[in-house]
Amino acid sequence: MPIAFAMGVVGMVGMTYETGFRAAISLVSRLIIDTSQDYGLSVVPLFILMGLFVNKGGISRELYQVSNAFLGHFRGGLAMATIAACGGFAAICGSSLATAATMSKVVMPEMRKLGYSDELSSASIAAGGTLGILIPPSVILVIYGLLTETSIGKLFIAGIIPGILGILFYLVAVQISVYRNPDAGPAGRRFSFSEKMAALRGVWSVLLLFFLVIGGLYGALDFWPIHLTFSPTEAAGMGAMGAFLIALFRGSLTVRETLTVLKETAGTTAQLFSVLIGAWIFSNFVNYAGLPESLKEMIVSAELSPWLVITVIILIYVALGCVFESLSMLLLTVPIFFPIVTGLGFDAVWFGIVVVVVTEISLITPPVGLNVFILRSVVGDISVATIFKGVTPFWMMDIVRLLILVLFPWLVLVLPSQM
Repeated sequence: MPIAFAMGVVGMVGMTYETGFRAAISLVSRLIIDTSQDYGLSVVPLFILMGLFVNKGGISRELYQVSNAFLGHFRGGLAMATIAACGGFAAICGSSLATAATMSKVVMPEMRKLGYSDELSSASIAAGGTLGILIPPSVILVIYGLLTETSIGKLFIAGIIPGILGILFYLVAVQISVYRNPDAGPAGRRFSFSEKMAALRGVWSVLLLFFLVIGGLYGALDFWPIHLTFSPTEAAGMGAMGAFLIALFRGSLTVRETLTVLKETAGTTAQLFSVLIGAWIFSNFVNYAGLPESLKEMIVSAELSPWLVITVIILIYVALGCVFESLSMLLLTVPIFFPIVTGLGFDAVWFGIVVVVVTEISLITPPVGLNVFILRSVVGDISVATIFKGVTPFWMMDIVRLLILVLFPWLVLVLPSQM
């Protein structure tokens, strides 16, 4: 059964048991209507629309070209360029699956042409794609913010430093891979200074779009004579408009392509809203039954250390990530864990980033690493076992990054504290 209906049915049956059928059906129907009419949720289709227009604009190839110009001459340089390009594309896409699918079409043929091993090539794409759910704007951070009533603007800003750390650690993972097997990633040619500058000119639109969305949220556009500060929904609208104009300016949009983008946006949004509604029905039942409060009381009575509780929750997420899709895992667990974590005194923004980082790990770990299967379906002639083998150094680096963010929470909170 799809996760949306699984959560919805369990929630409906549970509410019926707790309150009776008439009260349960009234609550569920009101929840569906309120979700459909929620202004805050309009940010979701707008960011999806922005990502699809960006994809149609051909920006992914230019991001790869500029990354290759600066990094391609190193051993494993094309894989490093792939990681950097994925980070840039994630900054204007917001979806890990879309990032992995798009970049695989662009960079896999180039790496094979230069003699890169399929293990390193596929692993750099699958791991780089995970950055899409952390580097703002991120759809999954939007959903976490809506579920927990946490500031989406602060969540976006908080994702910047962990996202940069993710890129840096993935570059280290590439170097570990080529150190173990030098033939896996031969060095490419060195670009001249003029070629590097020419490549940079192709990514002005990415920088402009990122600055428009994140700068507007952070107040960077609040100066004379503009004085613009965006709410998350306004930032998403400006981003979608900007991506549309960029794709139009590049001549990559026709009427047929535009209608396709709108159709894909509607379909993806409908799927997300179905899962959201199912999650909220389940969440209402969990809260009505008093599970979070009971768990918190049990933890308090057992006198467990708050950090021990956090460690156990993280281990649960890692285990669930092996069998659950990332969004489903988030929607299923946050209603239970969030009240416990905040009740123990931990920051809601910090916990959101930690959850997303753990979710990133789940995207590339067996047996249900969705980015791995997306890559396998796009490339076709590569085995899942090959990708999972190549991606091992990358999720190990993710574990190191997670430990750093848990031990040093200020890395997550330093930018939101300035808002």
